[in-house]
Amino acid sequence: MANYVRTSCLACAVRESALCHVLNPQQLASLNRRSFRKRYAAGQLISGVSATEWYATIVSGVIKLIKALPDGRQQIVALLLPSDFLGRPFKATSPYVAETATTVELCCYSARDFDRLLAEQADLKQLFLERALDAVDAARDWMLLLGRKSAREKVAAFLLMIARGRGSRACATCVADQFERVELPLSRTEMADYLGLRLETVSRQLNWLEAVGIVKRLDRRDITICNVGELERISGSETTPMNSAGV
Repeated sequence: MANYVRTSCLACAVRESALCHVLNPQQLASLNRRSFRKRYAAGQLISGVSATEWYATIVSGVIKLIKALPDGRQQIVALLLPSDFLGRPFKATSPYVAETATTVELCCYSARDFDRLLAEQADLKQLFLERALDAVDAARDWMLLLGRKSAREKVAAFLLMIARGRGSRACATCVADQFERVELPLSRTEMADYLGLRLETVSRQLNWLEAVGIVKRLDRRDITICNVGELERISGSETTPMNSAGV
């Protein structure tokens, strides 16, 4: 069950990187009057997000977007990270199920109010389109990773994606001390599923990264990235994109 609270936009941790940062004070105040925060524990399904109810910005935590097949099989198709947009404008339903991978806090607002602002505010519409195209690019890059990159490159890219997703989208080339500690939102089994690898392969690659001093594991979910530059080199890209389906 989600917990509901109200808070000020001025106290928002993702204020400068979320879609709403392009709104003027009057528009932001109007949206905020009907907004509310929802907090979910890990492992909960998020319902009510639709073009007829509400959308949300992820303030903290990670959400899995899951696609289910008719026979019950499921696949994690994307991860939504802080400042990402959760919702599907222009369509009443979404083909994906949203499930919290960690404890999550959402800033929720009326879908109708947001759609109105999207129609009226050119800067918001432009940013929304840019984020949508970024999501398409990230999905295509992830297809390349799944189809052509080695197991080591995949694991390294995943660690970079999660590390970069902790902060602002503007942080394209973060320095090492901004990456120090990372909480992995997925279990080893989920990582293997997401990366198209075997569980044993994921464990072996994490063990290797620790053995050569690139990462240090603190417990099953927490790691420290000790050498960001080397992790970027191993991943095969210095600008590993976040595989986010949000906009």
